[in-house]
Amino acid sequence: MYNTDTELLFPLRVIPALGSLRGPVWRQLVERISAADADPIDQLAFVLLMVRLAGCVTCNADAFRAMKGCTQCARQVVRRYRGSDQDLVDQFTESRQEVSEYLAKENA
Repeated sequence: MYNTDTELLFPLRVIPALGSLRGPVWRQLVERISAADADPIDQLAFVLLMVRLAGCVTCNADAFRAMKGCTQCARQVVRRYRGSDQDLVDQFTESRQEVSEYLAKENA
């Protein structure tokens, strides 16, 4: 079975669907990343965060997650996250640092 909402890694188009799932701290982060003028490094960091939380690397066409689609999978992962919104923001900040360091190393 093929779901048109399933991609190889977490897609940017899903980010706006995640804003209402948690509190105001999370909502502000999602709104910032979803904005038309969002920083591409922030967007990459958010994708990295979601890839890690949702386990996108281990997802494949036969996985139940893939059959549900990326949007439903991501919504479920964010809803079920047991840490605080600030924990998620802290993980995003760490991901952003990793992305920045990687890009700096690649451009050096």
